[in-house]
Amino acid sequence: MTGSATSPKLTVRNLCVGYGADPVQKAVSFDVKTGSIFAIMGTSGCGKSTLLRALTGLLRPISGTIHFGETDYWALAENERGQLNRRFGVLFQGGALWSSLSASQNVALPLQMFTRRTGASIDALVQLKLSLVGLDTGRDSMPADLSGGMQKRVGLARALALEPEVLFLDEPSGGLDPISARRFDDLILRLRDGFGVTVIVVSHDLPSLFAICDDGIFLDAQTHTPVAHGSPVQMRATSTIPVVAAFVGRQVSESTPAVAQRVSHGGS
Repeated sequence: MTGSATSPKLTVRNLCVGYGADPVQKAVSFDVKTGSIFAIMGTSGCGKSTLLRALTGLLRPISGTIHFGETDYWALAENERGQLNRRFGVLFQGGALWSSLSASQNVALPLQMFTRRTGASIDALVQLKLSLVGLDTGRDSMPADLSGGMQKRVGLARALALEPEVLFLDEPSGGLDPISARRFDDLILRLRDGFGVTVIVVSHDLPSLFAICDDGIFLDAQTHTPVAHGSPVQMRATSTIPVVAAFVGRQVSESTPAVAQRVSHGGS
């Protein structure tokens, strides 16, 4: 890992993202501290996924800057961005596993593509990453034969294959039942606490956001700008902006016991 625990891992300044000349979000500025779990929040259609695409190198911003440490990401040449991308891990919504490859083969793919490891060395690392995410069965199964929760874990193991400094998670608890979602949240916390990984989460799952996120940003679909910064818990307690208060407060009575249970008991 590089950087100190107090320096930003990621710095975004005056970012404008969109397609063509039409901005989906503009004037986006925030810092993600090293070792934190940062939430990108907002209602459907606000541009969360578009912002995530810019952060992960899939969409060039219209304007503004994204720095990883001291490096201006979009000022790099394409091959240099490719090198930097190997320091990132991405869990796509739904897992995005290759359907023709087994669980183990999915995890092995980035090791085969981007390292000089071969054979037994790759096999050992694959087993290690699958064990790290708690997947001790189904390693030779095809994705179609795995539950939604197991597919997410395989996707996370693949995202961890290259020892990333930053993990990007797109709706990590989407499609999971409450128990599986809680276990996945606990897994994310263990990865952050045990390995110092910085995590950026796109989600609208309030129990998950309240349970794991230290900081965050709220994107407004009407103004096409961020309208709130802070942890989801802070936003719930203090925000007077109607769209933010409605979003973070819509399940307070339901989510609060779940959060307390996650914090006090952990995952099962």
